[in-house]
Order: sequence, then structure tokens, then C-alpha cells
Amino acid sequence: MSMLGRLYRSEFHVDFVGRRRVWYVVSGVLLTICVLSMIVRGFTLGIEFKGGAVFQFPANGGTVEQVKDVLSDSGVDASDSVVQQLETSKQFRVQTPTLSDEETARVEDALAKRFNVANPDENIAVSTVGSSWGSTITNKAIKGLIVFLVLVMVYLSVRFEWKMAAAAMAALIHDLVVTMGIYSLVGFEVTPSTIIAVLTILGFSLYDTVVVFDRVRENTAGMATSSRRTYAEATNDALNETLVRSLNTSLIALIPVASLLFVGAGLLGAGTLKDLALAQFVGIASGTYSSLFFATPLLVDLKRNESEVRALDARVGRARASRARSARAAETGQTSRSVRSRQGADPAGVDADADGPDVHEPGDAVGVASGMRTASAAAAAGHVGVPSAQRRGPRSKPTQPRRSGGKKRSR
Repeated sequence: MSMLGRLYRSEFHVDFVGRRRVWYVVSGVLLTICVLSMIVRGFTLGIEFKGGAVFQFPANGGTVEQVKDVLSDSGVDASDSVVQQLETSKQFRVQTPTLSDEETARVEDALAKRFNVANPDENIAVSTVGSSWGSTITNKAIKGLIVFLVLVMVYLSVRFEWKMAAAAMAALIHDLVVTMGIYSLVGFEVTPSTIIAVLTILGFSLYDTVVVFDRVRENTAGMATSSRRTYAEATNDALNETLVRSLNTSLIALIPVASLLFVGAGLLGAGTLKDLALAQFVGIASGTYSSLFFATPLLVDLKRNESEVRALDARVGRARASRARSARAAETGQTSRSVRSRQGADPAGVDADADGPDVHEPGDAVGVASGMRTASAAAAAGHVGVPSAQRRGPRSKPTQPRRSGGKKRSR
């Protein structure tokens, strides 16, 4: 919980762009699994797309295996049929390939006899859909998807730039492949509700991506004269600034969809809700991931070779190198002043500067000055080098004035 708290207080910084190769690998593995599943397993197409007949009738204590036996005895390929037991309504739902009117009547009578269904005309619901109608629905869905992608590409190119539009399209295709791959893996039927849900989540994914791209545009405005951060750093900051908003939006959207999927479809057995909710649940989760971890890092790779972006990165690098040199010089000067201060306060009289003049204690300075004055006076008297005791003579015999005669004259 502490990490979530830091995240919601914007104290948690994620390096989305710096680790983009990791996200590319994750997306690549996920897309590979989904594509292989669609190729190998294929899709469980609903009756609306491949045509056929649907029988829904009371279970009356029967089993799925018994239903398949009845189909086989009636000349229907049970391996190509889908038998579902609806727990809440205590009914079976059987989907078969396209049948003639005679085959449909034969299967209906066999089911009524085997499971003791009274009044088959009222208690056994039979629906038939032609394969031509299913192919028409499929073609219209594909055309609608293509028109949607083209319009989105044009709008984003005008609103932002074509590289942002390309990154957003790559994210949309990523979400589409992941959603349909999950459908293939779990074996859910692809129905018109699935197509509606897929178009819905593509719009949600696009909305989330556009929000992030708008913040990227704000952070990179005026970068021609900026030297504070690179394009990749500004983009990563935009992702972190919109991270909490994206997570909140996705969680709020996922909660009701999860209710549809796990409560409505799982407990109530509503097949249409299940088809709708699974596509929305997977698509919203994939759209949130792609807008944060795929689309925006891909945009950085698409723009890194532009001359303006390269000039910005070089300018930021020079500015940071200059600041680093200034910081090192200031640190060196501070260290030198600190060393001189410590050595000047040393009571032992250690030299403060090994290359400078010698510094003596105060008593030494007085002695040196006295010696220098004595030497100067001696040099002036012409006695330089003569000991002072010889120059002055014995102090106990003061010099007497000399007289001019031998004896003292009397007057």
C-alpha cells in the first residue's frame, strides 16, 4: 500500500521510456502468443457469422453427452456442433451447422422425445440463420473497422502530427490483436456483440493515448530553445504526470465490466453479456497498457532521429557537462579552503602551504629581527664577522681618558 500511496501522491517516478525495450519484448511475446492462437486454434464463430440452427429446450435432467448422442442419431455432425448447458435456466442451447427444413424437424422431434419435452412447438425454440447473412455481417464489420482506423489516422495527423498518429495506430492494432487472441485462447464465441465491444474498446484505447500525447505536446513545447531536459525525458515526465489519471479511468471502467463478466455471465448465464463483457474487459486492460508502455515509447523512437530532437539532446548534454565541470571546480575550491583552514588552526605550527613561505612562531620572529639589526650595525662599523665581545672589550674595565704628560704637574 505504501507504493500505491506514493504513486497517487506523484512521489513514484517510473522510467517508462528508459525501459522501453523491456516493454517491447513483453508486447512482442504477447502478440506472438495471440497470433499463433488465432492461426492454430482459430475462432469459435457464432451462428450470425457462419450460419446454422440453434435449439434451446429444457434440460429435464439430461447431460451434454446425451444431447450429442441425439444429434449423431439424427444425422447431424456432433463434432461441428456446440452444446451449452445454461445452469440458471436449466436449459440446453445447441448450435448446429446449417440444416434443411426436414433435418431441423427431425432433430426437434428427437430432442423432444429424448428429454421428455411437452409441447415441443412451444418449449423448443428453433432459430436458423443463413450463411449469406453471416458473411454480410462479417464484411460490414471489417469495412467499418477500416473506415474507423482511417478516420482516426487523419484526425491525429491534423490534431498532432503523423508520427503520433502512427504510434496511436500501432497501439490500436496491438489492442485489437490482443483482444481477439484472448477470444481465440478461451474459446468464446465471436458474435455481433463481440464486434460492438471491440469497436468500443478501440475508442477507449484511443482516448487514453490521446490524453498522454496531449501532455507530451505540452511538455515538449518550446524545446527549440530549451536545454533543461531531452525529448525522451520530457515524454517520460508526461507519462508519469498522466499515470494516476489513466489508472483511475481504467479502474473505474473495469469495475462495472468485471461485474458484467463475472456476475452477469458467470452466475446468470447470459451469453450475450459474456461476449460483450470479455471483449471490453480485455480491451480496456490492453488499452491502458498500450497507451503507457507501448504507444508513447514508440513515439520516442520514431522522433529520435529528427534534427530538432537531436539538437535538443546535444544542447542538453552540453549544458549538463558545463554544470558538472562547474560543480567539480566549486567542490575542489571548497576542499582546498577547508584544508587550509584546518592546517592554520594546527597548534604544532605545521606549514599551511607546502609551496609557500615558511611561517614561524612569534618568539622566533623576534629573534630573527634582533639578529638582523645586530648584523646591520656591525656591517656599518666595519666589524662584520667580529664577535661582539672582542669589539666591546671587558665590561669590568671602563675606558679612562688619556693624559698628556707622565706626572701630574703642581700649580
